[in-house]
Amino acid sequence: MILGRVQVWLLALGLLAGLPGAGRAETLTALAHPVPGQAVVQDRGAGVELSLGLSQGVPWRLFTLADPWRLVLDFSQVDWTGFDAEAFDRSEHVLAVRTGGLGPGWSRMVLELDGPMKVAQAALSGAEPAGPVLGLSLEPQDAEAFRAAAGVPESARFTLPEDARPPATPIRRQDGSRPVMVVLDPGHGGVDPGAEHGGEVEAKLMLTFALELQEVLLRAGFEVLLTRHDDSFVPLEARVSIARAAGADVFLSLHADAVTEGVAHGATVYTLAENASDSASRKLAERHDREDLLAGVDLTDQDDVIAGVLMDLARLETQPRSERLADALVAGLRRSIGALHKRPRLEADFSVLKAPDIPSVLLELGFLSSARDRKRLTDPAWRARAAAGIRDALLAWAKADAAEARLVRK
Repeated sequence: MILGRVQVWLLALGLLAGLPGAGRAETLTALAHPVPGQAVVQDRGAGVELSLGLSQGVPWRLFTLADPWRLVLDFSQVDWTGFDAEAFDRSEHVLAVRTGGLGPGWSRMVLELDGPMKVAQAALSGAEPAGPVLGLSLEPQDAEAFRAAAGVPESARFTLPEDARPPATPIRRQDGSRPVMVVLDPGHGGVDPGAEHGGEVEAKLMLTFALELQEVLLRAGFEVLLTRHDDSFVPLEARVSIARAAGADVFLSLHADAVTEGVAHGATVYTLAENASDSASRKLAERHDREDLLAGVDLTDQDDVIAGVLMDLARLETQPRSERLADALVAGLRRSIGALHKRPRLEADFSVLKAPDIPSVLLELGFLSSARDRKRLTDPAWRARAAAGIRDALLAWAKADAAEARLVRK
């Protein structure tokens, strides 16, 4: 039997599978573990079959995404500790399997497919002697039909808690009369580990560094907030929303990339590419919640043209401030660690740099593909020097920025 989209969705929530607590899937939270020896995804003719034994039944949901072709399974909640994704994946049609956390109460498995496939059957059975088993089968599907059915359902979208909503009034530019609010964004996390090389994982390293940097900045008098405090997945646009809700004066995204070709070393500081600004405004106007585009400015009833103009006006002020912040970071890091990329100041179209109302930069501390950089990134003493350089840069930038703010108001 081929399941329709609504049937798959109801079944995934436990409404057709007879799970305890059916109809309360969004509010229940349990902690299950994959059962060793009872987890495999393998080919069955032109299709794929998945079997995942769990220590207990949990609410779950599934959906598909295109470009690339993916099947997404969310659970409330599965602990993936010890799960061997490579041993689990015995399918030629499944190119990669990723697992991880997905915010409070949820975890995720993503299967990257070699082509479009539809869910033919899906069920979480509790009748097995060894415990519940999630079983599903996939069959090849026309690409156009796949794309038409793909997408994140509304109830699976990331939502911010009420205390992380945009402030009711615009945040006044810092002028030295209050502590500067710095939002640190440890890149990646959860189901998105980022770069992996030499046994090191970008998401974990950047969280470690962010926590260390937070302590350094707090002692220097800054207010500091992290976009994540554990190995959880936080969508890119949600990271900016968290910063805006906190009244951020600075947004600093932390990364440690890897290159597949050539050799690269040292830290790099990115700002938003100048030719990406107009495109960023259009995309934000189309995709973001209108009330979350600019702090304290409700654009809900405005059309795309007005929303774009207001964002461009805001960016006229923030972009030069971002550029000066990036220059200060390059100078501070050069004094503290010296290990900078041959081109330490670059521009890119990164999503986390597109907030029109917050000075934002992305810092690549180094490259995991470089043995030299890996050694430094995993050295607490080196990280302490890097944190000191960032602190000094933020102090210098905040002082100059505050002086400019006072002049502008006069």
